[in-house]
Amino acid sequence: MAKIKLTKNELKVQKDALKMYRRYLPTLTLKKQQLLSEIRIIEADADEVRLQKARLEEEFNSWIAVFSDGASFPDNIISVTNVRKGEGNIAGVAIPTYEGADFSRSDYDLYDTPLWVDIAADRMEKVIELDLQAEVLYEQVRLLRKELLSTSQRVNLFEKVKIPQTEENIRKISIYLADQQVNAVVRSKISKNKIAQLNAVDAGKEVATL
Repeated sequence: MAKIKLTKNELKVQKDALKMYRRYLPTLTLKKQQLLSEIRIIEADADEVRLQKARLEEEFNSWIAVFSDGASFPDNIISVTNVRKGEGNIAGVAIPTYEGADFSRSDYDLYDTPLWVDIAADRMEKVIELDLQAEVLYEQVRLLRKELLSTSQRVNLFEKVKIPQTEENIRKISIYLADQQVNAVVRSKISKNKIAQLNAVDAGKEVATL
């Protein structure tokens, strides 16, 4: 810890710093609470999306097993050509938002391919879209957790280091300045007493001369 100057100017600097720490700490604490709350909400949303995806996949596989009549679902029939993302803001953190996806389908013979393939492809797109949505939600969580770590570190720094340290600095400077003031008063009194004694001696000498 750097050595502080035991002066009135330094006392003012320390008091101003303490005011600043106490002013910003509630804001940081509120931001920390907001981030924690938003993370829980988004994680719950992401888990729900993953659950929907798992249910759709299960239905998809069961549906194909029933209607495919032994025929296999064509490989690579669906591909994602574009994922549309926007940008949101939570507690000052820029986060991506999911706005949809564009798909393309590979060419296949309409005569040789069963009709159920088109219906199955539609369902598969929904599965893929849910997966993409979940990925964006988890990216939101990652970014918010990163900010939460930084904010928590600042809260701890203010609460456990800066504020106690500054309060201690103010205490030390105040005690030193008070001691200096007392010493100055004592020295002033001693000087006055010496002057009074010298005046008394001089007066005595004058009387003796007479």
